[in-house]
Amino acid sequence: MSFKRKPSARPAPAATLRELRPGEEGILDRLDVPEDVARRLMELGFLPGHTIGVGKAAPGGDPRVFRVDGSEIALRLETAGRLLLRAPGPAEETDCP
Repeated sequence: MSFKRKPSARPAPAATLRELRPGEEGILDRLDVPEDVARRLMELGFLPGHTIGVGKAAPGGDPRVFRVDGSEIALRLETAGRLLLRAPGPAEETDCP
């Protein structure tokens, strides 16, 4: 007898801040940017392990507003694409209704 799991209807989790949609959140894993840019972003609250939420975007979609530590900070999509998120762990992948 074989048991096959139905494919999940949920999309794959975002890998970078750029891939998050408005209203979604992710946990920052690492910053893949030059040291001076990383330092400035960390001063603004973009620290590994912190939860980052997505706010509104400019009419063309760039820049986009991200919420971190109670602040809203606009980042260009180029930069947001270099801020990598943690892959969800087993506790974060629950399929509970």
